[in-house]
Amino acid sequence: MSIDDLQDQVDKLLEEMDELQEVCDTLPQCDEDDGCATCETNKKIQALEAKIEELEDKIEKLMGEEEDDED
Repeated sequence: MSIDDLQDQVDKLLEEMDELQEVCDTLPQCDEDDGCATCETNKKIQALEAKIEELEDKIEKLMGEEEDDED
């Protein structure tokens, strides 16, 4: 998978996460003290953050390999 493909996936996940975060602030459980702990939307956001981080790590690794190939 190319760096561009990975970056496209990251961008799509970021868009999805932004949409969820917009909804997140308007949910009824947001008024509760422990609302985030029980919120399914918040769990989805955390899962997306983990996927984004994983993809960004792959991108960094691939970029490092490309730099090594240029030497």
